[in-house]
Amino acid sequence: MEDLLTSQYVVCELANEKYALKIGDVYEIIKMQPITPVHNSKPFLEGIINLRGKIIPVVNLHKRFGLPNYATTKKTRIVVVKSRDEMVGIVFDKVNQVMRFSNIQPPPEMVAGIDGVYFEGMGITDEGVISILKIDKVLYE
Repeated sequence: MEDLLTSQYVVCELANEKYALKIGDVYEIIKMQPITPVHNSKPFLEGIINLRGKIIPVVNLHKRFGLPNYATTKKTRIVVVKSRDEMVGIVFDKVNQVMRFSNIQPPPEMVAGIDGVYFEGMGITDEGVISILKIDKVLYE
């Protein structure tokens, strides 16, 4: 857990819940753009985008976590992460800030109805608890 505490995190929002990604996993944050659907793919794969000539798959966490339908807004962002040597975009409702946590607890088995295997830990802040996402599990399992 020690390296988790010294790490910086990008805090994002999804359906009014806050989630954190290790800053080292984040490649870039871009505005929402048209996503080309890919048929016969995983249900949570929204499609693909062309990012400066590179094709990037885009995952919709609303679908992944079984959250109700969402609508994109001016604040919707695609957070491009690097996982397993692959670039993948993740749709978030909003990207908030970069922060460190002074206290990180292990995740409970169920977090707000979402399977705890998706989380590396729970960062404790003055505003409440922020779930730290385990990128590999979220994207590939």
